[in-house]
Amino acid sequence: MMRKSKKYRIFRAIMLSIYLVAAIVPIYWIVLTSFKVPTDLYAYPIVYFPKVLTFSNYSYLFSFAHFLTYFKNSILISFISSVISTTISILSGYVLARYQFRLKNVIVVLLFFSQMIPAYLLMVPQYSMFSQLNLINSLIGLGILYVNIAAAFSTIMARGFFVRIPRSLEEAAMIDGCSRINALFKITVPLAMPGIAAIFSFSFINDWNELFTAALFLNSDDKYTIPVALYSFISKVGIQWGVLSAGLVVALVPTIIVFAFMQRFIISGLTQGALKE
Repeated sequence: MMRKSKKYRIFRAIMLSIYLVAAIVPIYWIVLTSFKVPTDLYAYPIVYFPKVLTFSNYSYLFSFAHFLTYFKNSILISFISSVISTTISILSGYVLARYQFRLKNVIVVLLFFSQMIPAYLLMVPQYSMFSQLNLINSLIGLGILYVNIAAAFSTIMARGFFVRIPRSLEEAAMIDGCSRINALFKITVPLAMPGIAAIFSFSFINDWNELFTAALFLNSDDKYTIPVALYSFISKVGIQWGVLSAGLVVALVPTIIVFAFMQRFIISGLTQGALKE
């Protein structure tokens, strides 16, 4: 048994080391490329440890590429859309977890079914509808789409978190004079905060990284989000590897910050939502 346990620990250490290298090397290469001078970018053999580093790619990014505008657009859309979709999921998930009504199971099945439909199949009717509403090339229109995309999955997650919270806590609060809505926000929501943080984090990250919808619905340079702006550095003439890598490094910062602050809640929330009542 001890010999098997030792072999297992060695095997686990090797596999974790391989995974760690596979995860870190691409990030290292992106960061390194963002600081390379043009001669090192296309040098052969490949320069793994350049002797000269430059900030010219970052300077170009913020001076000529209007990257600060793209960054502001992405932050604005991702944050507001995530807040709205999380709020909707709290209310709808609570209803599905606490109330019994006709067609409840049908609604839950449809929510799951909606996650199986590829997003690009809905783009043509959505584009036609938003065009009639004058919401093409609009950050508000894109935000509405992001809320629509995240709401179903967020509701499914919220329902799982609320099911785990005993009804007796809310009933005790209502006996003491709380209304149903007060019991929800004063008792249930604080207890489900790890799950809500997980919902917000996943929604924010998905909105921050989304490219297909943003590229289709935005056609003005001042409305671009970061993924669309990064895609614009790829052209038929060539790829601006240095500037593209610098943009990727900047784009990583908000996601790292979100996970750094939300990590404890995300892990706790996912575990809580995975348990069965």
